[in-house]
Amino acid sequence: MAKRALDTVASAVGLILLALPLSLIALAVLLDSGPPVLFRQTRIGLNGKPFTMLKFRTMIADAESTGRLSVGADPRVTRTGRILRQYKLDELPQLVNVLKGDMSLVGPRPEVPEFAFVYPEQAEVWSVRPGITDPTAVQFYNESTLLAKAENPTTYYREVLLPEKTRRYVDYVRGRTFCSDVRIIFQTLLRMLRESETQDGV
Repeated sequence: MAKRALDTVASAVGLILLALPLSLIALAVLLDSGPPVLFRQTRIGLNGKPFTMLKFRTMIADAESTGRLSVGADPRVTRTGRILRQYKLDELPQLVNVLKGDMSLVGPRPEVPEFAFVYPEQAEVWSVRPGITDPTAVQFYNESTLLAKAENPTTYYREVLLPEKTRRYVDYVRGRTFCSDVRIIFQTLLRMLRESETQDGV
């Protein structure tokens, strides 16, 4: 109950405080590549139930028709989308998902249906709400870069990254506390800052 109360208050306050930046990002997406501004995708959430996750659209319209995974310097990513992805700003609309109760601030990242039920251990993962950030956020911050190095990105994700993520998610579910959630949030923010400094120095 305390975690859900924190999620509700934090997401509501966040949406209010970020109203102007969110509006400016939406305008930038619209001017760069037209509508729609938001990308909606079915993900698996609490108790294995599907929900619609929101992001700012970072790829050309209907990009999923040519594949779900985004790998390396994906040519489908728009100019504005590259900036949003670099700083993870495309994830901000998920504050709405948190407010609605579909997601939490911290929790296992929700998977698309085709990857959500590959391993039996994932049943335990979906016993909690998925999150905006998660226990793997630091290690796999640039996941698309890792996938770009693989001969078959889909197979690599399914057989290498997904099992490792699932193991870490199960550990999180079994040992999660308020303090561990706060630590994950700060680790994610620090990684974002390091990435932005690295890009600025290029």
